[in-house]
Amino acid sequence: MGGFRAFLRVALVFMTLELYLVCCDITDGNAEHLKREHSLMKPYQGVGSSPTSQWDFWGSTLVTSSYVRLTPDERSKQGSIWNTVPCYLKDWEMHVQFKVHGSGKKSLHGDGIALWYTKDRLHPGPVFSNKALFHGLAVFIDTYSNDDATDRSFPYISAMVNNGSVNYDHGKDGRSSELGGCSAEIRNREHDTYLAIRYSKGRLTVMMDVDDKNEWKECIDIGGVRLPTGYFFGASAATGDLSDNHDIISMKLYQLMVEHTPEEENLDWTKIEPSVSLLKSPKDNIDDPTGNFRSTPLTGWKVFLLLLCALLGIVVCGVVGAVVFQKRQERNKRFY
Repeated sequence: MGGFRAFLRVALVFMTLELYLVCCDITDGNAEHLKREHSLMKPYQGVGSSPTSQWDFWGSTLVTSSYVRLTPDERSKQGSIWNTVPCYLKDWEMHVQFKVHGSGKKSLHGDGIALWYTKDRLHPGPVFSNKALFHGLAVFIDTYSNDDATDRSFPYISAMVNNGSVNYDHGKDGRSSELGGCSAEIRNREHDTYLAIRYSKGRLTVMMDVDDKNEWKECIDIGGVRLPTGYFFGASAATGDLSDNHDIISMKLYQLMVEHTPEEENLDWTKIEPSVSLLKSPKDNIDDPTGNFRSTPLTGWKVFLLLLCALLGIVVCGVVGAVVFQKRQERNKRFY
């Protein structure tokens, strides 16, 4: 048993190390990787409609010295802000500091914020004030449930990749097309709230920091995602019969220093079609009460846990078998 306990200690150390590496996978925001041409920060210089502007806005958007308000706490408002510079980074991470607040109580508020990495920009439409048939990636911070039958807790964060052929179903809160998601209490918080979107080597990760603990919590982690370069970053929001203030404090893009194979380097990334390799269709997610599923090969620590469980199962079976065999031997001795 002493050897078995030693094995468990070693296994626990490796599990802790793997979990630490996963938690630390999000960049700490090293300034040397900050791409200012794709970042929106106070005092919001370079925002406007001039030819040299790096950010342009539309609708009810109001730019102040402290925040960019996409919509005020008023009904039937739409607003957006878009980077005018296409992004040609293969691996990137976007940190968004935002605030959703208003006078509405309980569920009497809406509708939420969408964060975009898309082929087109400044195309108003019904999906959080952007067009529905978009090409690229969207991350939705949905604060109002349109589906009376849902068992989810709102606000709800979800992600969608589209090649221009799929409509976001507002009536079902996009459940049929989402890649995964989580609930997060982001509304009317007294402290800052943050969201990080990482895309690297075909893997999409969305992390939240909403508890003022200065630590990221995983919301979405899915592989097999293909996104082209040359798309635009943006943010939009909308209100309907219910409303909220939807504020963007900052959007900071960081370049991730990642090695690619020669084949990947020689690929024309601007020609990639947005897609996701799924083990099951996103539509199957309608019957998933959690709204979460993993559609990619298992990550290192998950494989380790599976192998550990399998090994423990073998050890337990071996011990049980040895005990049973010994009991039978003792029983046979009684008859001789």
